[in-house]
Amino acid sequence: MMRLSISAPPILGLFVFLSNAQKDYSEYVNVFAGTTNQGNMFPGVTAGPFAPIKLGPDLAFGKADAYSGYLPDLDAVVNGFSLMHESGTGGAPKYGVVSQFPVPGSVQNPLIELSSKRTTPDEGQVGYYKSSLINGVTVELAATNHAGFYQYSFPKGDESSVVVDVSHVLPSFRNLGWGQEYAGGAFAIAPDGHYEGSGTYNKGWNIAADWTVFFCGRFDQVPVQAKTFYGKDQKLDEIGKQPSVKGAGRLGGVFTFNQTLVTSCAAVSFVSAKQACSYLDNEIPAGTKLNELVSAAKKRWNSEVFSKITTTERNQDNLAQLYTSLYGMHLLPSNRTGDNPSWQSAEPYYDDIFTFWDLFRCTTPLFHILQPVAYEEFIRSLVDVWRHDGWLPDGRSSNFNGRTQGGSNADNILADAYVKGVRGKVDWNDAYAAMQSDAENVPPGNNDPSSPESSTKHGRGALPDWLALGYISPKYNRAVTRAVEYAGNDFGLAQVAHGLGKSEDANKYLRRARNWRNHWDSNAESLGTKGFLVPRLADGSFIKQDPINCGGCYWKDAYYEGKPWEYSVNAHHDMGELIKMSGGDAAFTKRLDTLMDPTNKIFNPGNEPSFTTPYLYNFVGRQDLSVKQSRGVAKMYNAGPAGLPGASDAGAMQSWILWNMIGLYPITGQTTFLIGSPWFKDMTIQLGDGKVLNMTATGGNSDSAFYLQSLKVNGKSWDKNWISWEDVFANGGTMDFQLGPIPTKWDTGLLPPSPASRAAFAGDNGGPARSILPGPEVLPRRMRSKREKQLTRAAIACSVVVAIIILSVIAGILFRRILPRRREVQAHMADTEVHSISRTPELDEKSDSEVKVVVVRVDGSDAYSTTTASLTPKKKTWSRWSRTRAA
Repeated sequence: MMRLSISAPPILGLFVFLSNAQKDYSEYVNVFAGTTNQGNMFPGVTAGPFAPIKLGPDLAFGKADAYSGYLPDLDAVVNGFSLMHESGTGGAPKYGVVSQFPVPGSVQNPLIELSSKRTTPDEGQVGYYKSSLINGVTVELAATNHAGFYQYSFPKGDESSVVVDVSHVLPSFRNLGWGQEYAGGAFAIAPDGHYEGSGTYNKGWNIAADWTVFFCGRFDQVPVQAKTFYGKDQKLDEIGKQPSVKGAGRLGGVFTFNQTLVTSCAAVSFVSAKQACSYLDNEIPAGTKLNELVSAAKKRWNSEVFSKITTTERNQDNLAQLYTSLYGMHLLPSNRTGDNPSWQSAEPYYDDIFTFWDLFRCTTPLFHILQPVAYEEFIRSLVDVWRHDGWLPDGRSSNFNGRTQGGSNADNILADAYVKGVRGKVDWNDAYAAMQSDAENVPPGNNDPSSPESSTKHGRGALPDWLALGYISPKYNRAVTRAVEYAGNDFGLAQVAHGLGKSEDANKYLRRARNWRNHWDSNAESLGTKGFLVPRLADGSFIKQDPINCGGCYWKDAYYEGKPWEYSVNAHHDMGELIKMSGGDAAFTKRLDTLMDPTNKIFNPGNEPSFTTPYLYNFVGRQDLSVKQSRGVAKMYNAGPAGLPGASDAGAMQSWILWNMIGLYPITGQTTFLIGSPWFKDMTIQLGDGKVLNMTATGGNSDSAFYLQSLKVNGKSWDKNWISWEDVFANGGTMDFQLGPIPTKWDTGLLPPSPASRAAFAGDNGGPARSILPGPEVLPRRMRSKREKQLTRAAIACSVVVAIIILSVIAGILFRRILPRRREVQAHMADTEVHSISRTPELDEKSDSEVKVVVVRVDGSDAYSTTTASLTPKKKTWSRWSRTRAA
């Protein structure tokens, strides 16, 4: 990894520089880690944790989506250096806006292709980035919170130019309807030489509506020419005719110099160009040097992030993994406090959340521990989004909610913060009301082309089925994923409701948290294991499902980014019941062994539903196997460019490996941490307010001798394979591990809690809100054999011939006899609230088969019943039956 040597500059008032005595942990950070192997990491400059400005290159290479702007291929072309990016995201690129590009010589048409390849791989470190272009220009970058600094070294010649292109965005080539679009802008050059303007864009991975960003920029050198331009595509309509331009066309400015060294600074704001100019003047005063900004960024990262976890260990690979991962998990979200265009508020404001589906398992629990002040601000920001937008975000970017892959997982994060004692200025009554909005209100549809049947913007799009059926039918995409996650979300509500003294709510949501069980098909079998979560029709029938297969595992499938095997062990709040349904401890251990066996190709370390799986052995008293399996997964990580086994997902992957290094694993929404095995002989974690967790490990090593022999917590012998928040995090503490090469049975104490697997609160019966008897197993349409399809087509043809002969007779019978019966069913339901009608078929007078109308109703006691009216048109028969289970 290339390191930049920076000479010590004179100290200026705004910037404080690293002393020789201060430890510079940034030397261990590889900013290019995770930039290949689909890790999608951003390697450019970020001045500090959660800084909104992420200044770096934008590259293009064939039809590859450059999610963070960066692509490693030397054949890729650089077409801009933009102020705004995200890191480790997927779906479709976001931002790549407020862009500059250097061009040797003069520029006659700034709309033509001005890109350039690189002569050598880019170089970078914390706070600094460098690209050497084939066109002869060297570009060096630095940044502050809201502004970027460009230093261009041009080849010798008569002139050099910098093009500012407002229409520039990162494109997407996936043809999913998510690609960003430029919608117009404005650009003006002021008499004093600075420029300002705005650009309006839309879409990206969160399918945002139009959003506008304002900018303000200046050059430290006086240009010999400064021209605005306007045109469409590559056709130039005007250049240099007026000091300002605006409209829906491509526009910007061209600045031409007669110097070979040109420095440029630019800032952005979502509020106004005036605020962008204020950021620029305050954060990068005239005369600021590149090395000053680099030193300031290093100091900030060291003090605010890297110094939070320290060790005397000297294994360079492990140190690189530790500090590179800390860096990677602190790039997002973006702290935009004071720069919110949507409402004025005294509350903090965070944006660029990708996404809580990715982050709630590992990242937010670690965010809480390492950044307790920022984390409280973050929680307050989420509640404030609900106050003004009406919904908690699951993802959010460019001040716009979206997208929700599974559940409303902000509920999990709020619950986790509540049970771990986050209070401060958080209004927990409002926070709980926000969670209830997710649990009780159906969000309006947002016309997402990938899942048009319900909202993916926020909330729980499949809530109607969840409330009425106690599970989710294939009427909704990602049905099994949603059911598992809605159960976890409702458990989060139960936790907060209980803490706030809302006992009736606590019981209601705890029962709903057990509804994941209604997707369990005990007859589903795979690789010698029985019992899996499968799709279920509204009439109660299970759809036959191969547990090894999830179809495309994407937006329109029953399982999102995970196989049935993986989702079938994801009810982490109800592990006792899950283990029981799986056949007991031995059967569950075998299930996990099969799932983790790489030859079966089930476990995927790059998909979040698999994150917790290696640690689940703790729930059956086999902590040694949790260590073995999680260490095996950890070997798939390193601090190199290909060091992530999948997309970073905004730091989710980095936080997983950090927990593995620490030797603990969080269970979100509970105070439980499963015990693994630490990598380092010693580690100190700063918890804030002077509190510290000190950890030691003796007798082993991080490569092979990593099995626990014994453990002391706060100086006392410990026989449980889990700890709670109160044990070591609430007030600090100590953990002393004795390690060795051979597993031992040291964890003879109580197993980890399984709070939903028992009657937890007064009035709770220990069961789900809906206990649905299993219906018959049916084949999904895609699994019908070719012969079945042929027979079906033949039957239809015969029915058509018969129907032509008897159509008039059957039609008369149907109108006289069937429709009054349908009214009778409706009258039968009149004394109850019809909560949902799961199927109302078109009556086929030609059919010999029964057709059913299934009505689910809920009465005032929150009991429910399903009533099915059945008829056989040809036989003129009618029947009705119902079954009821208490809530």
